[in-house]
Amino acid sequence: MTFYLPGFRSFSKLWTSTPSFELGLATSPVFFFLTVTRNQHRWFSVKTMPPPNSKAMNLLLAKARTLKKGNDSNRQGSSDHYFAAGAAKKRSHLTSNPQQRAHAPSHVRSTIKLPTKPLSSEEWDKLKEEFNGKASFEDWVISQMVGSSSSVDVAKSLLAWVAARNNGIVGYNLLVKYLYLCVSHKQTSEVIDVYEIMKAKYKCLETTANTILIRGLIHSDRWREALLLLEDIKKVMVPSKRNYNDCIQGALLHQDVDVAWSLYQELLGHNLIPLLETLKAFFDFGKDINDDHYSDKLLNILLYLRNNQLYPGESFAHSIKTWFESGHCSSCGRALESIHLSPEEYEFLKGKIMRDVIDGGDQYKKTTPQFRPHFRVT
Repeated sequence: MTFYLPGFRSFSKLWTSTPSFELGLATSPVFFFLTVTRNQHRWFSVKTMPPPNSKAMNLLLAKARTLKKGNDSNRQGSSDHYFAAGAAKKRSHLTSNPQQRAHAPSHVRSTIKLPTKPLSSEEWDKLKEEFNGKASFEDWVISQMVGSSSSVDVAKSLLAWVAARNNGIVGYNLLVKYLYLCVSHKQTSEVIDVYEIMKAKYKCLETTANTILIRGLIHSDRWREALLLLEDIKKVMVPSKRNYNDCIQGALLHQDVDVAWSLYQELLGHNLIPLLETLKAFFDFGKDINDDHYSDKLLNILLYLRNNQLYPGESFAHSIKTWFESGHCSSCGRALESIHLSPEEYEFLKGKIMRDVIDGGDQYKKTTPQFRPHFRVT
């Protein structure tokens, strides 16, 4: 079974339905996003081993001691080791001399420089020949691209090169990392293209891929599919407050208030503390709504902030202030005036308070009872 790539216009090959590799714990994108700059593949297995043979064990230990002694002797006799004893002067010379720095061992300088423009297949081939790292070239490059927020077009040319070399097959990890790059650049059309490819190739996606897809889909007219991905996450774990935040933001962005409040109550039901940006989204949306029921819910959010000692930042506080100023009188329904005063209004108010309150226009009311008989009404 094969799949054409209408969204990846630069891909001349086909995508096959056969996964390029099985995803294990150490190759999961979760591991990648925790350590973007490194990519180590380790596989672990648990096996029941028979009791060791003591004679064989003694032979192995003796051999290991012999090998260690020989290796130590070789290391002591080698004067070319970069960190060998007495090599400090050589290291200093290499560090201060740019011309000889290029001849330093490969592990003390960067392997290759990331491209800043899309490359052809021949250029990618040449770049791979220059690569001397231990990790997979493709995985190392895409990881560095994510870390440096490279252009989506450059990353797409990498995937096109990989597909051309592997009969149209691109690994799961490469797809997820490319997807993350597209989401970070808000390339919604590319996100949808990758989403379609991954749906066709894999029966189900792991949580990290679903999380990235949710964030990428909420800005498109297919935002409700993000809710389906949220349901997939619920099948294996409690979604994170970030998952709920993205879905709530998508619902408010597309004017579905009921879904947004429902997700908010579900979030609280899991005893999760919502992100402040989630609460801010409700206030930003509420400034254009004249609805007492909606206003009551926003007041409940303010009580939630107080009771849980959550302190909004400057941006959130500004949203709350804007919502208050956009309110309407509960009696006449007219929009309330702003609390901001112009310099002229301030001077007028100050003068009126000085005359009528501080100086006092009604001295009778400001006098103690024993002196009131001395005043006459004229």
